[in-house]
Amino acid sequence: MLEVTSDNKLKRLIVVGDRVLIKPKNPVDQTPTGLYLPPTVTEKEQVQTGYVIKVGPGFPIPAPTEDEPWKETEEKVKYMPLQAQEGDVAIYLQRNAIDVMYGDEKYVIVPQSAILMLERIEDLFN
Repeated sequence: MLEVTSDNKLKRLIVVGDRVLIKPKNPVDQTPTGLYLPPTVTEKEQVQTGYVIKVGPGFPIPAPTEDEPWKETEEKVKYMPLQAQEGDVAIYLQRNAIDVMYGDEKYVIVPQSAILMLERIEDLFN
C-alpha cells in the first residue's frame, strides 16, 4: 500500500473537484476452480477494488449573492467535502475509471459518484 509522504512524487499531485485517485489492488489471477485468467479479463470486470491515495476538494458550493453588487468581495470558493478519505479501501465502477500511469505505477481516477462503497480502517497508516 502506497502512502503519500513528503519525499515522494504523490505529494505533488493535486486531484481536482470531486475526483478520487485510487491505486487498484492486485486482482486475483486465478478462479476458485483453479483456472488462471489473463490480466485483460480481470481488468475488465465491472467492479474493482483499490486504495484511496488522494481526494479532490469536493463539490464547489455557489457563493451567496449580496444585495450590494458595488461592494468588492473576495471570491473564495467553498467546497462540500467528499466522503472518501486517504487510506480508505474503495469499491468502484471500472467503466467510470480513467487509467493513469504515474511514476511506473498504475492508478485510476474516478468521480466520487462511481464509488459504490468505502471501507475505512482507522489505523491504516499508524
